Amino acid sequence: MNAFDTMLDRYASLAVKVGVNVQPGQTLVITASLSSADLVRKIARKAYEAGAKDVHMEWRDDELTRMKYDLAPDEAFHEYPLWKAKGMETMAEEGAAFLSIIDSDPNLLKGVHPERLAAAKKSAGQALNKFRSYTMSDQVSWSVIAAPNPAWAAMVFPDLPEQQRIVALWQAIFRATRVDQDDPVQAWREHQENLNQRVEYLNAKQYHALHYKAPGTDLTIELPTSHIWIGGGGVNAKGVPFMANMPTEEVFTAPKKTGVSGVVRSTKPLSYNGNLIENFSLTFENGRIVDFSAETGYEVLQQLIEMDEGSHYLGEVALVPHQSPISQSNMIFFSTLFDENASNHLAIGNAYPVCIEGGTSLSPEELDRRGINTSLAHVDFMIGSDEMDIDGIAADGTREPLFRGGNWAF
Repeated sequence: MNAFDTMLDRYASLAVKVGVNVQPGQTLVITASLSSADLVRKIARKAYEAGAKDVHMEWRDDELTRMKYDLAPDEAFHEYPLWKAKGMETMAEEGAAFLSIIDSDPNLLKGVHPERLAAAKKSAGQALNKFRSYTMSDQVSWSVIAAPNPAWAAMVFPDLPEQQRIVALWQAIFRATRVDQDDPVQAWREHQENLNQRVEYLNAKQYHALHYKAPGTDLTIELPTSHIWIGGGGVNAKGVPFMANMPTEEVFTAPKKTGVSGVVRSTKPLSYNGNLIENFSLTFENGRIVDFSAETGYEVLQQLIEMDEGSHYLGEVALVPHQSPISQSNMIFFSTLFDENASNHLAIGNAYPVCIEGGTSLSPEELDRRGINTSLAHVDFMIGSDEMDIDGIAADGTREPLFRGGNWAF
């Protein structure tokens, strides 16, 4: 086994042991592109060795995906295979684990009419809403990792010779996910403990609000009563720990739906629905997006915001220090999975019910009364930089420095 195969084998093992943490007798569901077949086979082998009952594959193909958007009739984007949605629901009900591999061209759907993109996203969101409730509430184990493809590697490393780009992106992924360390599993355990310390501090503080200040940003975000900060991994309904995102450097919670006011400006490109949205800003009043602008991808951003009523509000507030390893690499990955872990970020749309006390047992109506947003959308976007300051505001109005110059102030 050569050096690269050894690293890929470690990566597959990490996905199985730490990411979804496959248990004996469990089914693992993997979603990936055909271009990641070698990695998928390694993951499947590791899963069976860990005792998995079955490994179920959901394959994608970039060429076929683009072909459909270019050639299919409009009505094709207003429906989603209900048999597929029901199958995902059934596997979740039976306790399967779900692993998604991000491995598509970030610009795959550039030039596709935004209405087609919005229709496809909405129909999929509606059909998969019940399935998504299992992952959003951590009822099942789930994880997201990444694998390169040539188009993505060319965006990240445009100055390298073509034959070196894929290798360079793999190396960057291995570094970001700690696969290059002597004992990646132990490295992740230590990383989880560091995140836990931040979580414990913030949960003890129970700030009433956070105030963000940076070039182009002056934003106040209220937090719901009895909100819960989360960092790193989760625990499913059976008490099994898992790591939802690999890499992850964030601690996050849910904002109060109607408690966001001011303006915020993006600091990194957002890859959404096969398109890049760049240099955009959002203006909020009473939690709702009332104005927005974008230098690139304005129509795509508009379709995201207008997906449903909940997509006019925020569903996540996440804190990531500028000195995080991914940020210090000075790379833009053009992938939210990585770029959100280099920057403070927010999410448009649905909130995680686990971010409020007792939230996983509440109906959408009850969550709304507690100030927790619901939506078909959940899209993270990056707002952090080394110029961002954040204050924590207590219930009595006193302020404490939380971030200074993009990093933790304590």
